[in-house]
Amino acid sequence: MQLLVVGAGEMGRWFARHSGADSVAFADRDHAVARHAASEVTEARAVPLDTDERFEVVCLAVPMTAVPEAIADHAEKATEAVVDVSGEMRDSVAALAEHAENRERASFHPLFSASNAPGNVPVVVDRDGPTIEAIRDSLSAAGNDVFETTPAEHDTAMGTVQAKAHTAVLAYALAADDVDSRFHTTLSGPLEELVEQMIDGTPEVYAEIQERFAGREAVAEAARELADADRETFVERYEEAGGDE
Repeated sequence: MQLLVVGAGEMGRWFARHSGADSVAFADRDHAVARHAASEVTEARAVPLDTDERFEVVCLAVPMTAVPEAIADHAEKATEAVVDVSGEMRDSVAALAEHAENRERASFHPLFSASNAPGNVPVVVDRDGPTIEAIRDSLSAAGNDVFETTPAEHDTAMGTVQAKAHTAVLAYALAADDVDSRFHTTLSGPLEELVEQMIDGTPEVYAEIQERFAGREAVAEAARELADADRETFVERYEEAGGDE
């Protein structure tokens, strides 16, 4: 499989390593980044972003807001399949259907940073075929749990597991005092670990997630309600959080 990865960052390099490609070309708006990625991946090289070469598979590994335009610009370079690993499904799948009409197409979302791989990878397969199947098999063989979803199901879930979760963790980080680690409890200790994991990432990526998916307002509203709650209301909300357990 000949693969072109547009966007030579961490996730683009991860996909290149685990997609099952025999040869990889990286293209990036910063050609130095593409060259660096090529030096880290076996059988890889860097090509200009406007290359007129064609490849069996084109993978878009660019920021969510840039995916539709990137698909429009690069889909014609694929002979078999076009995929993305952006983390958003609605606009990505629509752009794939529009600009890669006669090719296999799928949108993958690795739910982890490349340094924490393997993990869960939801996928929307908009047009299946042997190439997409081979990519899925290769990602699964690398230890990932690749499971099918829909754009609506995925993007709704991201409101909770990303937008709401990130808001809650970052709010705790901003509100918490610096205390002796020996004081940490079985709840605060893991929270501190989550904070460290989050702030080790890229703030622009988290900001884009907050802009794309709803949820942060609900966390802020719940926090304010708890902060203002009397004893009885707090107990009610505590029990409500536990559901039927």
